[in-house]
Amino acid sequence: MADYPKRILIVEDRQLDRKLLKDILESHGYETLQTGDGLEAIDLAVAKRPDLILMDIQLPDISGLEVTRRLKGDERSRRIPIIAVTAFAMGWHEREALDSGCDAYISKPISIFGFLRTVESFLSRFSDEFSSGLADLRSPVSK
Repeated sequence: MADYPKRILIVEDRQLDRKLLKDILESHGYETLQTGDGLEAIDLAVAKRPDLILMDIQLPDISGLEVTRRLKGDERSRRIPIIAVTAFAMGWHEREALDSGCDAYISKPISIFGFLRTVESFLSRFSDEFSSGLADLRSPVSK
């Protein structure tokens, strides 16, 4: 299987937060896609097949929880791990995110090292079962 950078979809409506996540991830060798729109996130997830999705819960058009439910209900995207990254920090918010299909929950403000550790653990955990099916969908990256 050809090597390619892990692709992460960032779904965040606040441009500053989206840029922060993008800069952190890209500085660590990840490829990113970004959107602030929940419906566009669904289209991007199905079309681009990211290795991981970082999902804000409070989006302007549709909640991140509803986006997650739709993605997990679709055969084409159900195996993509989704991590909720949100300012909602109460215990019941985490339970609600997990009940909606999120695989993990990170509250803002993020700890960069904890954030990267969580991202890396999901990418390594899901890479064997998910990414192997993407080999024919991605072109190799020249080194």
